[in-house]
Amino acid sequence: MKIVIIGSGNVAYHLARAFTENKIPVSQIFGRNKSNLQLISEEVHLPYSHTQLEDADLYLICVSDGSISDVSKLIKKDNCLVAHTSGSLPKEILTGNYRKASFYPLQTFSKSVDLNYAEIPFFIEAENKKDVELLQDLAESISEKVMVSTYEKRKYIHLTAVFACNFVNHLFARAKEISDSQEIPFDYFLPLIKETTDKIKILEPKFAQTGPAVRNDERVLKAHEDLIKDEEQLKIYKVMNESIKEMYEL
Repeated sequence: MKIVIIGSGNVAYHLARAFTENKIPVSQIFGRNKSNLQLISEEVHLPYSHTQLEDADLYLICVSDGSISDVSKLIKKDNCLVAHTSGSLPKEILTGNYRKASFYPLQTFSKSVDLNYAEIPFFIEAENKKDVELLQDLAESISEKVMVSTYEKRKYIHLTAVFACNFVNHLFARAKEISDSQEIPFDYFLPLIKETTDKIKILEPKFAQTGPAVRNDERVLKAHEDLIKDEEQLKIYKVMNESIKEMYEL
């Protein structure tokens, strides 16, 4: 089976690495950014092009959500299999006379961060059983966590990921604003962050909750509010504490 990866960003880079490490042949990496493609090609030793899209049996589109539809129009081959890697879009966003699918890796990707691909969950969706099995086999060649999904379920998977990853990282960024304002190295908080994430591997997040809100410690909550001078930080602090209180019916 001839596979072409379309894209030159973080997802394309990591899929190319994952396939290479697991000895899955990739015929080409195709994209618009020649310099990015060159860097990926040099690292994973795969051919690339920014001008000529090679003929393939499977195209994996690894571009931004807003570009998927336009990029899918570049694929002119009939009856091949085309899958995007978006968590929030239906497979029907793909435009062409080919079989449509989704091949969604649930992870946040950065080129500078090495990943254990075996731990990354993949969610598979396709138009027929044969293509589901094909993509499932491909994902299982990379990962130990593969699930056949639907678009309706994938929407909730993506929503959960936003809460669990994007929102949490934003709180890290806001926390660093506070530590920076007092010249406290943010590195000192990394063991606390690690313990928090390690704990939910053995406890349900609801049962792992600590802090003044779950204790309903109004003295500490008020003292913190008095310290916060930034309006946005104060708003986040109050909303998060009210949410915690509501969950624990305090």
